[in-house]
Amino acid sequence: MAMFDLSLDKLREYRPDVAAPADLVDFWRRSIEKARTDELAASFTEVDNKLAVIDTYDVTYAGFGGAPIKGWLHVPAGATGPLPTVVQYHGYSGGRGFPHATNLWAQAGYAHFVMDTRGQGYSAGGPSNTADDSAYAGLNHTPGFMTAGISDPETYYYRRVYIDAVRALEAVRTSPFVDPDKIVVTGGSQGGGISIAAAGLAGLAGINLLGCAPDVPFLCHFQRAVEITDKEPYAEITRYLKGFRDQVEPVYRTLGYFDGVNLGSLATAPALFSVALMDQTCPPSTVYAAYNSYGTSSGVEVGKDMKVYSHNNHEGGQTYQQDAQLDWFASVFGTTS
Repeated sequence: MAMFDLSLDKLREYRPDVAAPADLVDFWRRSIEKARTDELAASFTEVDNKLAVIDTYDVTYAGFGGAPIKGWLHVPAGATGPLPTVVQYHGYSGGRGFPHATNLWAQAGYAHFVMDTRGQGYSAGGPSNTADDSAYAGLNHTPGFMTAGISDPETYYYRRVYIDAVRALEAVRTSPFVDPDKIVVTGGSQGGGISIAAAGLAGLAGINLLGCAPDVPFLCHFQRAVEITDKEPYAEITRYLKGFRDQVEPVYRTLGYFDGVNLGSLATAPALFSVALMDQTCPPSTVYAAYNSYGTSSGVEVGKDMKVYSHNNHEGGQTYQQDAQLDWFASVFGTTS
């Protein structure tokens, strides 16, 4: 493991031209409107999480195509709300898992919603049971999720996931535990990429976020990632194009709609990013491309900060980053003592 990407000085100035489709905003507005033709039908059922200090609710709501999406809503035991709320998205192959597995932000006194990622969850174990039963799920693709439906933005897997993420924001806002004016989004790796997308799309959905905290985010500057790393999951795209040699142009056209560089530019919420300079899974230049673009097309001044972990691979800051997030969330929510 070594520093294989640009120097830190160059990373801080790295602003690549990642072509945004001319109809980027129209595409996503239309996708949000399409999702809203299905009743949100958010439900919250208390479960026994075997924990003394946290209460947990099993959540189901309608995501893209009306598909039932699962999640957990954790709150401090006995809480009545409304509470500042952290919405968390999971890394690649992760899912909501057991209710005792992921609840740090509820321990800090917030409502904490954990979204299942459709079709994933095998690395988390436990009751991750959100299927990706879309008719497009079976289109030609390499093993994994990165190339499912990738020949067209209408059919791409992450269209469903990003809309699920926006609908998650709509769903939690219906809970009496949640303060709808005090919501931040966060996640690591894939969850970081989804967080950036959610922050960019929230405004199109009429949702105001207080913050976005992507940790070593994935799904950013796809072409650069494919060119400089052979690590999974970006390698799925390489394998696909190795086989479907005539699909390079349509694939990168599709990815332009889902790139965190483009979607993050629409965001208005302040952000706390992190990057690991030896990260071979999500190369530092792809993270900085998203960070430097974040908020630049929103028409407002967007505050943002980057935590740098100089000698780490994709694990990033881990508990160090969580410590920074605890301070940052308290500041954003106005709960600092």
